Amino acid sequence: MARKKEKPIQGFVMFDVVYEDGTRSSRRKISAADIAEHGEAHAKTMIMDQDRKIAEMSGNSRGAIQSISRSDG
Repeated sequence: MARKKEKPIQGFVMFDVVYEDGTRSSRRKISAADIAEHGEAHAKTMIMDQDRKIAEMSGNSRGAIQSISRSDG
């Protein structure tokens, strides 16, 4: 019997981010496939990369991340 191909993981995992200056960014999207491949601990690095790209486009940089947690909804 032939092996079934694995379906690619689709969708996003949402995270809430709190920065050291006290600001909060809710429901930041990370690809579910990236989380499955690299693990949830890698989400912080991916969000920092997103922040870096946003800062390049806007000219306003975000502070350092204090904490990260999965969104409830």
